[in-house]
Amino acid sequence: MTKPPPNRLEQLRRAFEAGLIDRDTYDAAKTAMSAQAGGVAIAEGAEAVAVGPGGVAVQGGNDGTINLGVMIQQGTRAGASERDLTRAYLARILTQADQLPLFIGDGSKAHIRLSSVYTALLTQRGEAEIAFEDGDVRGKVQISTDRDKRLSALEVLDAEARLVLLGGPGSGKSTFVSFVALSMAGELLGLPELNLETLTAPLPKEEDDEEDPPPQRWEQGPLLPVSVVLRDFASQLPAPGTPANAETLWAFIEGQLRQAALGDFAPLLKRRLHESGGLVLLDGLDEVPDARDRRVQIRQAVQDFAATFHRCRFLVTSRTYAYQRQDWQLDRFAQTHLLPFTRGQIRAFVHAWYGHMVELERLSATAAEDRGRLLTHTIDRNERIRELAERPLLLTLIARLQTEGGGSLPERREELYHKAVEMLLTEWERLKVRERSDGTKEIEPSLAEWLSAERDDIRKALNRLAFEAHKGQPDLTGTADIRQETLIAALLEASARREDLNVGLLERYLRDRAGLLAAHGVGMYQFPHRSFQEYLAACHLTDDEFPDKLAQLARSDPDRWREVALLAGAKAARGSSLNAWALAETLCPPSPPQDSASHADHWGGLLAAQVLLECADLAKVAPRDQGKLERVRGWQLAILRGALLPATERAMAGRALAVLGDPRPEVIQLDAMHFCLVPPGAFVMGSETGFDVEKPEHRVDLSYPYCIARYPVTVAQWREYVQRSGRPVEDEHSLRRRANDPVAYLSWHDARGFCDFLTQAWRDALPPGWVATLPSEAEWEKAARGGDRVPASPVWVSHEQVNKQLQAMPGWAQTPNPISARAYPWGEAFDTDLANAEAVIGETSAVGCFSGGISPYHCEEMSGNVIEWTRSLWGKDFLEDEFGYPYDPNDARREAMDAGNEIARVVRGGAWGSPRVVARCAFRLRLRPGSRDRNLGFRVVLRCAPVR
Repeated sequence: MTKPPPNRLEQLRRAFEAGLIDRDTYDAAKTAMSAQAGGVAIAEGAEAVAVGPGGVAVQGGNDGTINLGVMIQQGTRAGASERDLTRAYLARILTQADQLPLFIGDGSKAHIRLSSVYTALLTQRGEAEIAFEDGDVRGKVQISTDRDKRLSALEVLDAEARLVLLGGPGSGKSTFVSFVALSMAGELLGLPELNLETLTAPLPKEEDDEEDPPPQRWEQGPLLPVSVVLRDFASQLPAPGTPANAETLWAFIEGQLRQAALGDFAPLLKRRLHESGGLVLLDGLDEVPDARDRRVQIRQAVQDFAATFHRCRFLVTSRTYAYQRQDWQLDRFAQTHLLPFTRGQIRAFVHAWYGHMVELERLSATAAEDRGRLLTHTIDRNERIRELAERPLLLTLIARLQTEGGGSLPERREELYHKAVEMLLTEWERLKVRERSDGTKEIEPSLAEWLSAERDDIRKALNRLAFEAHKGQPDLTGTADIRQETLIAALLEASARREDLNVGLLERYLRDRAGLLAAHGVGMYQFPHRSFQEYLAACHLTDDEFPDKLAQLARSDPDRWREVALLAGAKAARGSSLNAWALAETLCPPSPPQDSASHADHWGGLLAAQVLLECADLAKVAPRDQGKLERVRGWQLAILRGALLPATERAMAGRALAVLGDPRPEVIQLDAMHFCLVPPGAFVMGSETGFDVEKPEHRVDLSYPYCIARYPVTVAQWREYVQRSGRPVEDEHSLRRRANDPVAYLSWHDARGFCDFLTQAWRDALPPGWVATLPSEAEWEKAARGGDRVPASPVWVSHEQVNKQLQAMPGWAQTPNPISARAYPWGEAFDTDLANAEAVIGETSAVGCFSGGISPYHCEEMSGNVIEWTRSLWGKDFLEDEFGYPYDPNDARREAMDAGNEIARVVRGGAWGSPRVVARCAFRLRLRPGSRDRNLGFRVVLRCAPVR
């Protein structure tokens, strides 16, 4: 090796300042260029700039290899060829994406590489989709008949040319974007260990998988990746109110290339995207500033860019709750939700993590194997840690904490952040060896020593800094930009000798470090993830007028302070459980829920429940807190039944009620079930604009009254039936959901057995000849749409009140049905706020969350939540309905209860993940009677007409 000429060192410095290489890469390359130990070999005559500790070697160069720094340097020089420009662009993607941002500054010589620990992500979309093509109408129905089939995020991306990937904080959205970009770049560069083969590696094997999973599907080949952080794009938008378009977004991409000295590649990239397409990755839609005009501009730019570069495929990521706003959603973009990690994914990540620790020489093979086994065992047996581990970000933190902490792990989320913050703060302010310009070395003091400050004082300063940054941040998500002067001022407040400090040296000190805070652009700093910013802000608020100030902030701006309130409550509860109850009481209005209650009251009530769920021991509620619990419970019911909060929040209130205790007997108790009375008369069945199996639209006269359950049967009611009947449970999954959710995983035979039990149990209370059974599809559709005439004031009755209401029925006032052929129970237009469909909630929700979507008879959940069995037959052939339309209510064959298992039964209503076309009143689907599925439930009918 020879020492490079001075101009090579100057190139290195410029590359670092331009952001082409990071600090660790810069230091390692300088060492190598000085012919010292470590770093990489620079062959005589090579044109390398640098390669980082985690660099990737590929073919080319004088010595048979060429590194990423070489590629970048060759592509950024004047007159570079198209090939060199392309390779430099791809190499830059590799240098930027192949590291975990949280751990860039962990003090090690080699970074933790994303490509070595990445674990494939799963989405909630079922793999079994039934495609329809009836006449001019096409669609897909998401109803799986095998709950064990899973679909990876990659496979959804393969199936959808335009996709929005949704998930909570730390769910892996950005990691997926980075790994897809890495794999595409690696494939196009011909890398042997990072390519499409690694991208499509099989999903982790689950315990009950009988066979090894196959490779993930990807049929698009290698696509040229283009990554855009939408938060950065938003910061460079034109003045508010100025329309944005494809050129606006392209100008940003072009500007990013110029900053990387790759401006010459911009026209080539634009041409390729137009001619052959590519993969455009738009990360962090939710991190765009919340001002409405910015939202409009971003949406305009993305939509127009997708239309202009129509040969490209698009992936957009966003937090789930942020994307549910109607004015935020992208037209003609499919959407899917990331699922929490399964046990198989957790085990796969732990295995990869500790394998990488051996690779990086941080642990021996034996120690890594022992740690991995211990961590897996701890996660499996500790429910709280398992809940944390289901989120990729927190699992990564757990793995690092266990790696460095000898196996001690926190059980609560707040404790995890506490330890992680302490770990990152230690990295940030620890002693550091610095090399002087003359080649000698000096030990730089820790930050506490530099400031002559106590560590606790520094921490309090950072807590306050995080609070102020969070409070003033225009974005509702993402981390705030903290100006260097603001950071320095905060640290000086903690210093005992602030007058003597050299601010210039302190600036250099901060700029050269990473950990709890890291430099982000010129004179800007950020916390490594929004979660840490929120946690530190929470720490500040537990010391500042707690709980009053925190409650006021959370009630007035819940989207900003929701996570902060929960973390602050958990931190305060570690000192005393009284603090959690005090915060809940301050958040929740004391008066009973009224129609005139404000949004702030509803949000306060919801957050109070979340605080209790996360921070309080609900198994041991002291007498003094019983009244507070009742107050919070009452507010959950008001939120669930109201219309002030979005559907996602109403579902959250329903989940809270399941833990706090749902006070609704009609939901929890079998004998308290509510039924809606449907008078005799004609109704419109089928649809001329729907699928062929829905045609023709025709009138059907059901000449008898019947009662249909207000809600689908719930888990609590199913559990009571199992206990009272003594019937063996065929599928334990049917008992595992929340008590107030609709029961699922039930076959037609299960549902019929439930109804037969009710017939016997209620025989003395029901009118003579009446039975409990499943609805026919005609009874189901009439209950959803309403008859030609509908009651002016529909009523709910218990099974004991049916006889009395039948006697009163002749005197009922009825009015014409204003929309007799309505598409949905509430009317013609679909609305995600009126039904749990289209994966808005992401799972089943407590019954009663969608009171605005009631049918003319006041039936609820007829659209979405769970798809429902009927007693009607379809036929043996799935593709052709043997019992077609027109529907004849006198056809004794259609509802034959003794038909064989080879004959499919009709199911109705759509489920939580179904598209809106499936949630229509007229939509018909079919399943074998023995089928079970996570989406498949039922509701009960009481009737006297002959049951065939």
